[in-house]
Amino acid sequence: MLEVRLSAVQVDLQSNNPVILLQEKDGGRSLPIFIGAAEATAIAYALQQVAVPRPLTHDLMKELLDALGVTVVRVVVTEVRQETYYAEIHLEHGGKPIRVSSRPSDAVALAARTGSPLFVEDELMALAGVTIEPGADDEEESEELVDQFREFLDEVRPEDFSP
Repeated sequence: MLEVRLSAVQVDLQSNNPVILLQEKDGGRSLPIFIGAAEATAIAYALQQVAVPRPLTHDLMKELLDALGVTVVRVVVTEVRQETYYAEIHLEHGGKPIRVSSRPSDAVALAARTGSPLFVEDELMALAGVTIEPGADDEEESEELVDQFREFLDEVRPEDFSP
């Protein structure tokens, strides 16, 4: 397992879809995972410590786990099958380890709230990891991505996520 950090939550310029980048702590590879708009918003809110009047789903998950005395030990992105990524949330309750299958976006959103470490399986990083080369336009491109994501956050409404 490789420890990673959440290096970015941004909108992909080509597809206009939200993506998270999980970057190796001791290496140059990143694992890009496309996620839903609601999850991108939840992760961004947690990272920016945005106060919301009522708890979002991932805030509620954290509060439930805290109330039950369950600790989030780590999050592991385990595999990709047919372009779908899988993750596990490793928990501990009363000294007993518990693993729960999860979408990576939900697991990362929970980890962002609990400060839990993130990991990617070695084989998955070898298969799907990419090296992002620094370029002269990185700062300008990063600012553009941040502006696009802020615009998205400004325009998104709770009704946009209802079925």
